[in-house]
Amino acid sequence: MDKKSTSPARQDAADSRACGAERIALYLKTLPNAPGVYRMLNARGDVLYVGKAKNLKKRVAAYIKPEAQSYRIARMISETAEMIFISTASETEALLLEANLIKRLKPRYNVLFRDDKSFPNILLRTDHAYPQILKHRGARSREGIYFGPFAAAAAVNSTLNTLQRAFLLRSCSDAVFEGRTRPCLLYQIKRCAGPCVGRIDQGGYSELVAQAKDFLTGKSRAVQESLAENMHQASESMEFERAARLRDRIRAMSQIHARQGINPASFANADVFAVHQEAGATCIQVFFFRAGQNWGNRPYFPRHAKEVSAKDVLGAFLGQFYDSRPPPPLILLNIDTPDRKLLGEALSVRAGHKVEIAIPKRGEKQEIVAAALHNARDQLARSQAESATQRELLEGVAESFGLEAPPQRIEIYDNSHVQGANAVGAMVVAGPEGFQKAEYRKFNIKSADLNAGDDYGMMREVLTRRFGRLVRDSGKEGTDDKWTKWPDLVLIDGGQGHVAAAHQALVEVGADDVILVGIAKSIGREAGREHFFRKGKKPFRLEPKSPVLYYVQRLRDEAHRFAIAGHRTRRSKAIGTNPLDEIGGIGAARKKALLAHFGSAKAVADATLMELEKVNGVSAALAKNIYDFFHASD
Repeated sequence: MDKKSTSPARQDAADSRACGAERIALYLKTLPNAPGVYRMLNARGDVLYVGKAKNLKKRVAAYIKPEAQSYRIARMISETAEMIFISTASETEALLLEANLIKRLKPRYNVLFRDDKSFPNILLRTDHAYPQILKHRGARSREGIYFGPFAAAAAVNSTLNTLQRAFLLRSCSDAVFEGRTRPCLLYQIKRCAGPCVGRIDQGGYSELVAQAKDFLTGKSRAVQESLAENMHQASESMEFERAARLRDRIRAMSQIHARQGINPASFANADVFAVHQEAGATCIQVFFFRAGQNWGNRPYFPRHAKEVSAKDVLGAFLGQFYDSRPPPPLILLNIDTPDRKLLGEALSVRAGHKVEIAIPKRGEKQEIVAAALHNARDQLARSQAESATQRELLEGVAESFGLEAPPQRIEIYDNSHVQGANAVGAMVVAGPEGFQKAEYRKFNIKSADLNAGDDYGMMREVLTRRFGRLVRDSGKEGTDDKWTKWPDLVLIDGGQGHVAAAHQALVEVGADDVILVGIAKSIGREAGREHFFRKGKKPFRLEPKSPVLYYVQRLRDEAHRFAIAGHRTRRSKAIGTNPLDEIGGIGAARKKALLAHFGSAKAVADATLMELEKVNGVSAALAKNIYDFFHASD
C-alpha cells in the first residue's frame, strides 16, 4: 500500500480548502495596496470573519495558501464563498471599523466580547436651579456632569446612598420636586437638604453641589478638611447640632473610601486590564479608577478558539470594549498586544484626548495590575470549576431523559396569572454556561377565547407562538438569531394534561420532534417527589437526593420566578391604566371632571347618557361617545 495515499475524508477537506482559496484568489486582481476592512462570508451569506489590514492586497494574499495556516484558519478558508471589502483612509480608521463590525455581526471565527451591557454612571444634572443626583445608564444625552463608569449598578446605588448622606443632594424627579408642599422622608432621615420646600436657599444648595463635584473629581481630601474645619468652628460656637450634622457627613465620605480598597496615588483616571489564560479559556479582569478612586471591577470571558493566544484575545477585546465607551487617558495592561500603539492612536482620535496604553514594570501601577491578574486567575478557576459541574449535570440530564448527548440548550416554560387576569407565559433558557438571561422571553397571553385560569390553553398559545415562529424563520437570511435556536430539551411546569396540550401545539406547528418533558409535584407538593412525564412513556421519578433532580428543580423555579415577575409587571401597569384614557376627546381636564362627578371610572361606565351630559365640560356629542364606548356590546 502506498504510504502517501490520502483518505477520502482528508482529500475532501483538502479539496474544500483549495476551493475556498481559489475563490479568495479571484479578488486579488482588484484589491488596492491600501488599508481597509474585509469580511469573509459562507455560501449562506453568514459572516465568518472580520479583519483589518494595513495593506488589503497583501493581507488577503496570505489566505490563498491554506496549508500555511492553522487548522482553524484553514477551515475558515474552506467555508469562504464571498468576500466584502471596505477601504479606509488609514489603518487607525480600519481598526475602529473592524471592532464595530465584530460587535455588530458576531462572526464565528473572531474573538467575541460577549457582555455588551452599558455601564452605569452617576449624573449630576446642571439644567436645574437645584441639581438632582441620580444613576444614569446609556447615552449621555442629558445635560450634566457624568461620573463613571461604575462596574455594577450595586456600586452606583451604594455610592449614591452614601453621597446623599454626605452632601444632602436631592434625588427626586422635577415633577415630584415642584409638587411638594412639605419635606419628604429623605429630609427627615437627613439624606436631603429639603430645597423643594425652602429648607435651604439656592446659594447654600449650590455650595453642596460644588462639594459633591469636588469629591467625585478627586478632591475628596480637601472637601473633608473643609468640613472638619467647619465642624470644629461649630463646636467652639456651641452649635452642637450643626457640628453633629457635619460629623455625619464626614463619616459618610470616609465610608466610600473604606469600601473602595485600592485608591492609587500615581494616577487619577485609568482602566486596568489583566488577562489570564488556561486550558483554552480566558478571563479578562477590568478595574475602573476615576478621580483617584476605585469604582469597581468586572470579569469577562471572551469567546474564542482554543489556539488563540492571550495577547490576541486581549487585543481583540480592547477594540470591542471601547467601541461604544469613552476611554480614560490611561489604560494599563499586564501583557503587550498586537497593534497596541495603533489602538492608542485610534482611541485618542475618537475620544478627543490622548490615550496612553502601557504595560507597567514597577511601582504602584504594576502592583495594581498584579492585583487585577490575581483576580483574573481566581475568576477563571471558579468559572472552570462551575463549568465542570455544569457539564456533569447536563450529562446527568441526558442520561435521565434519554437524550443522545448532553443538551446545549434547555428551554423551560411556565405561566402566571390570577384567575386568568394579566396572564403571562415565560421562557427561560439554560445551557453549558448556566442560565442565559439574554435569551429569556415573556409572552403576554392574547387569546380572547380562553376560559379564566385555562393553563392548558395558555401553554398551547405560548408554545404555538414560540415554535411556530421558529419553524417559519429557521434557515431564513436576515432573521433575528434569538428566534432561530432550536432547544435540545423543553421542560414545562405541569403533568400529563399539560404535556398533552403542549405536544398538540408542537404537532400543529410541525415541531413535534422536540423532546418535551413535564415536571409535576406530588399530591402533597413536596420538593424531591416530582414526577416526570413524556408523551407515550410512563411517568417516572428521579432519586430524591439526585444532583440532576436538584438541577431540574432549579430550572423550574427560575421559570416560575420569571413568570411571576412578568405577571406582576403587567398587573402593575394595568392598575395604573384608566379606561377613560382610551376615549377620544377626553383630556386631563375632562377626565378630572368625570372622576370628580362620579367618583370612579366604573361609575362613569355605569352612568346613563343623561347623567353624563350633566358633567361640566361634557357636551352631548362627547357624552354619547363615552356612553357608546362602555356599552358597545349592548
